[in-house]
Amino acid sequence: MEQRILGRTGRKVGVVGLGAWQLGGDWGEVTEAEALAVLNAAVDAGVTFIDSADVYGDGRSERVIGRLLRQRPEADIMVATKMGRRAPLEPSHYTLDNFRAWTDRSRENLGVDRLDLVQLHCPPTPVYGNDAVYDALDTLVAEERIAAYGVSVETCAEAMTAIERPGVATVQIILNAFRRKPLEEVLPAAARAGVGIIARVPLASGLLSGKYDASTQFGDDDHRTYNRDGSAFDVGETFAGVDFATGVEAAARLEPLVPPKASLAQVALRWILDQREVSVVIPGARNPVQVWSNAGAAELPRLTAGAHDEIRAVYDELIRPQVHDRW
Repeated sequence: MEQRILGRTGRKVGVVGLGAWQLGGDWGEVTEAEALAVLNAAVDAGVTFIDSADVYGDGRSERVIGRLLRQRPEADIMVATKMGRRAPLEPSHYTLDNFRAWTDRSRENLGVDRLDLVQLHCPPTPVYGNDAVYDALDTLVAEERIAAYGVSVETCAEAMTAIERPGVATVQIILNAFRRKPLEEVLPAAARAGVGIIARVPLASGLLSGKYDASTQFGDDDHRTYNRDGSAFDVGETFAGVDFATGVEAAARLEPLVPPKASLAQVALRWILDQREVSVVIPGARNPVQVWSNAGAAELPRLTAGAHDEIRAVYDELIRPQVHDRW
């Protein structure tokens, strides 16, 4: 698999990683055996970057990744986790004492002495501009609790604020064919600063898999059911903020771009990888077949200029009015 440098961490990672939100159970029930099967398939497929968070399954995702690290020490996996949503989302909670407590818990869950990368998990907007927050993060590095830190953001404006900070190694942001705004300022600014871009929600919660139609139903314990109105967390995390019916229509319009023996999901991931400023994309997977399919996107050739134009045209017509000015 192609390797790229992950920003200021200085580490090379495979361009297709694995997002481990599903392994916490927030997309429907996943057994530990199923989660381990996904993780082992990822290693076998050449994945070297896994993204988790301390709140995914209340630490379950981290713990199962920790089992993988013990079982596959030869794999040299870089694990990123996130912190900041174990307490009410108040700027006053982003303190050194809390950071120590949260990272100590993640270190225990993962079974490691030092975390590879810790990201602030979409905190309140004022946190991104708080000097004391970055001083605390620098202290965690000095104490060798963490090797590097970054941020996970909801908006492009938050990303731009974080990129200005010299200690920020990475920015994780929603980027996909239905969420193009980061292309305008965030990706160029990150490249100039040497900050890595981690592209999340790359398939718009499955819309860009092309497998759904207007009648598709999801389980009650799946955020694609309970968070469509943003009642649990930012609605942009579910279907990238796109109305479900509109997203289904837009995905159908992209199907003619899929080459033989490929899938729409692979084309959608290839579109992200065509953005050279992106360090790694982190699709989730519920089974080994999905893992291998996602990894296969790295083997597709770059999309043609015509394909890029068509993807943009569908976005401009159907998606832009809903999402472009919101995030």
